[in-house]
Amino acid sequence: MKALSFFFPLITIFCALPSPSMSATESLVYGGCSQFKYSPGSAYESGVNSLFTSIVNSANSSPYSNFTMTGQTPEDTVCGLFQCRGDLNPSACFSCVSQAVNQLGTFCMKSTGGALQLEGCLVKYDNSTFLGVEDKTMLLKKCGPLVGYDADLMTRGEAVLGYISADDGTYKPYRFSGSGNIQAEAQCVQDLDQGECQDCMKDAIGQLKSYCGGAKWGDMYLAKCYARFWEGSADPSGSGYGKRLRRGQWLLLGENIHKATVQVLEGRGKGKERKGHSLTLI
Repeated sequence: MKALSFFFPLITIFCALPSPSMSATESLVYGGCSQFKYSPGSAYESGVNSLFTSIVNSANSSPYSNFTMTGQTPEDTVCGLFQCRGDLNPSACFSCVSQAVNQLGTFCMKSTGGALQLEGCLVKYDNSTFLGVEDKTMLLKKCGPLVGYDADLMTRGEAVLGYISADDGTYKPYRFSGSGNIQAEAQCVQDLDQGECQDCMKDAIGQLKSYCGGAKWGDMYLAKCYARFWEGSADPSGSGYGKRLRRGQWLLLGENIHKATVQVLEGRGKGKERKGHSLTLI
């Protein structure tokens, strides 16, 4: 089996609007699957199943962990991790990770690698080494509508983004700040060290300002970190942020993905049928 870095050209990427019946922390942000497949009944399949079991069990007691399931050959080895948003309680973390693992089993069936970012957690696995490797590939960006010139809003936006990007030399993988009704948060995957985490966050925040400056809200997801800001509730899973998510447009994918098959699930409101379609980005 050929090793494949997960975010390699020719991957399946999917995005979705959250289902009305799904909790805010379990709404899908983005996901992707390697197009290489493993054989049913293979040692690699056994490793993936063991990995998913370990991830779910660990999420009962920890907000982050990584695993390497070693096979008889290097091709049978599978690596994986999960991480919950830094403000989630243990119960919400466990629920989110369990949901992510279940969805990965459906979306990425038999794929040698995959990742799923929900609002409250990230789960990723692959047969190539990605643990401890900084990766600032842009995967997803979303910007809200422009608000026009508002000096007070701009000042508060700069203040909260400046606060979460500040480096005091301590390891802070999750950061949150608020000023009035402007909130911001950033998080890096905890397989990065302090310097790599700071570097990734700084890059994400810089791109967030560049692409979404002057907008009501913005999200910037890189492979190993993200940053976002919004107007509304101080709790990202609260009413203000949740309403923003349901209004958001999700087909804004990473510019560094040269060619990908994109599967988009669009929800047209409560009680309406969810429709799927695919398209190719060049």
